[in-house]
Amino acid sequence: MASDNSALQRRALAALILAGSERDGAAYDTRLPTERQLAVDLGVSRSAVRHALAVLQAEGRVSREVGRGTFLRLPSAPGSPDGSGRPGGPGPGGSGPEPAAGQDRDRAAGEAPLGGLSSSADYAPADVMAVRRLFEPTAMSLVVAWATARDFAEMDRCLRGGERAADHDEFEVWDAALHRSIIAATRSPLLIRLYSEVEQARHGRMWGDLKRRSASAARRDEYRRDHQEIVTALRQRDADRATAAMRTHLARVSRHLLGTG
Repeated sequence: MASDNSALQRRALAALILAGSERDGAAYDTRLPTERQLAVDLGVSRSAVRHALAVLQAEGRVSREVGRGTFLRLPSAPGSPDGSGRPGGPGPGGSGPEPAAGQDRDRAAGEAPLGGLSSSADYAPADVMAVRRLFEPTAMSLVVAWATARDFAEMDRCLRGGERAADHDEFEVWDAALHRSIIAATRSPLLIRLYSEVEQARHGRMWGDLKRRSASAARRDEYRRDHQEIVTALRQRDADRATAAMRTHLARVSRHLLGTG
């Protein structure tokens, strides 16, 4: 595999890591080989492995524990105490009646599976942002109405991942995971399917190249603050504030990417 660290290549490498674990008979809570060993086995750099593992962590398929290693987890159980994917009861504030934001509902409703992306879905970034600015802010009222404690636990897990992200590529993984978790909390299969197309675009080369050229540590900090404001407003069931926060965030992203606000 080439060393290019595009979103498509990261996801393909993540799929290879999972497939290798399945071939080896690995089960839940199995520790994966080290980054160094995976890099040797797969013929890629340790940096490429690290970013592929970040994709798996954002999707709740593995947990990465300091001093212990990386462990296989269930697809996602954001209501677990540490948000790592371990089973273990309801999330903070009690269990909701619906499945957690990252579980089967999302995959059935359109979350792009690992290895299942089409490189032809390389939409123009301006088109992607126009569509996002049309539907993501208006979706906030549905999140306010339907989000459960488990949904908010998943959003918090994604916020924490974004805070810990060491570089642009890792931050992008958690950024996408957070927006996906927010849309999943609408309980709208159509919106979830529509957002899966947005995610397809985020894996395209045009989007990735433009986002990388516009990236900076200062801008990542702005996005982190935007994300925190959005989730805080949603948790407080304040639809107007959440809608305004999402509009502000997407306007900022558009300004940074395209020079338009």
